[in-house]
Amino acid sequence: MGRYRSRSRDRDRRRRSRSRSRSRSPRDRRNWGSSGGRDRGGGRNSRGQPGANLRKPRWDLSRLEPFKKDFYVPHEAVQNRDLRIVEQYRSEKEITLKGKNIPNPVFTFEETGFPDYVLKEIKRQGFTEPTSIQAQGWPIALSGRDMVGIASTGSGKTLSYILPAIVHINSQPKLGRKDGPIALVLAPTRELAQQIQQVADDFGHSSGIRNTCLYGGAPKGAQARDLDGGVEIVIATPGRLLDFLESGRTNLKRCTYLVLDEADRMLDMGFEPQIRKIIEQIRPDRQTLMWSATWPKEVKNLAEDFLKDYAQINVGSLQLAANHNILQIIDVCQDYEKENKLSTLLKEIMAESENKTIVFIETKRRVDEITRKMKRDGWPAVCIHGDKTQQERDWVLQDFRSGKAPILVATDVAARGLDVEDVKFVINFDYPSCSEDYVHRIGRTGRRQKTGTAYTFFTPNNSNKANDLIQVLKEANQVINPKLLELADSKSGGYGRHRGGRNRWRSRGGRNGKDRSYSRSRSRSHSREHNGRNNRRSYSRSYSRSRSPVSNRTDSYVSRSYR
Repeated sequence: MGRYRSRSRDRDRRRRSRSRSRSRSPRDRRNWGSSGGRDRGGGRNSRGQPGANLRKPRWDLSRLEPFKKDFYVPHEAVQNRDLRIVEQYRSEKEITLKGKNIPNPVFTFEETGFPDYVLKEIKRQGFTEPTSIQAQGWPIALSGRDMVGIASTGSGKTLSYILPAIVHINSQPKLGRKDGPIALVLAPTRELAQQIQQVADDFGHSSGIRNTCLYGGAPKGAQARDLDGGVEIVIATPGRLLDFLESGRTNLKRCTYLVLDEADRMLDMGFEPQIRKIIEQIRPDRQTLMWSATWPKEVKNLAEDFLKDYAQINVGSLQLAANHNILQIIDVCQDYEKENKLSTLLKEIMAESENKTIVFIETKRRVDEITRKMKRDGWPAVCIHGDKTQQERDWVLQDFRSGKAPILVATDVAARGLDVEDVKFVINFDYPSCSEDYVHRIGRTGRRQKTGTAYTFFTPNNSNKANDLIQVLKEANQVINPKLLELADSKSGGYGRHRGGRNRWRSRGGRNGKDRSYSRSRSRSHSREHNGRNNRRSYSRSYSRSRSPVSNRTDSYVSRSYR
């Protein structure tokens, strides 16, 4: 019988191991394989490299069918505008440029030269004026030039490339049988791809432009039928697109307009080999537009390899920067305090008239646990993470967008690509692994010039990220919690190094056996604690002076958290 019990214990051990593996966060599985896991929209796992059987075409430009890509005719007002006014506009909008012969920005939609059917849809959607990236980006994109656009999340980048794509497509010969798309948009996640498709639907339907969205985690049948019927625009995650290219279901021979959206995120997720393989399949005289929230070396190298004589637009700082319309509140606390703090915070937020909230948590298992607890407490919450089916994702996002469930609990799968205009609050229940992800998470609120509030629970376990977070807060002119400064100081070898640990009570040979070093440390700690209390009192007061709080309830939360 002992032998059978041993086998039973082994089976239980293996089951627990598999359960732990399934509960890991998407970040824990970063090295799964180059096409990504379910969260990344990848088409395959590491057993089969997508695109491995694709051959690089031998492009002969002299034999390629010529195409038109320069459609821009400057409006008279734009052409005659005083250079000092143009420079003042760029300065006020924090627009910096790199490249030769960059056209002036447009100030109104009428100055863009877009066809009437595009302008009508713009007005129908309720847009009043171009955003900074649109004002400067449209003239460049319509000129047929390669370009790099760097701007924060929610700055209007999608329209910056979709509207020129529509003009580009309508100027090309119609698709023939078995022709692939004219415009290709690559995106890192299925959520972002779906949102891009919605914009393409809104602005392309009036001129009969067809599109499809290709992403992993969904049946291929409907996507394949769209490709068979012919589509002018394909919006895709890299893995699934390579699957269809490899199977011969579509091709990129007609593609003359290429967009890489959130290029930094795609590279961060390990998609660079797939991106390079896809670009090899597109004629080299195409027009390429690359969009990114940051400008790391990897993105720059990709641009240098595939873009020619490109213009670069940057809106805001080239350094990592958070949206300045977001009030950032950092609550330094212990892990065991977070659930109670979340409950208190939700009571105040749900009392607001505008209360749509995203709560970010690191692991899928914890997401499910916290969501169940919220529901037991009576909060209308839904959740999304990598183990959800596509049908479940669609249902969750529909309820969240409609306001039926104003609380969305999510892993980082929703940190980028999730575009819901009226998100008012973001709560980082768990701090992410890097400041870049923090910026992208809180960027879910404060979109399209609106204001928002981001709360973050920051524990001593996160102290190695304190300095990076402080830099983000300083750049956004936020008031910094003194407790956060203390954590950063202790991590860099300040007063905290004598606190705790087995050496705390060890004698250093002081008079009468006392540890003089510890006594001095305790004295310094007492002094810092006394000053810290004063700083925290002034910190809670400074929120009301430095920025307009979202509500009085936000003010009360700050004053309680930092006393």
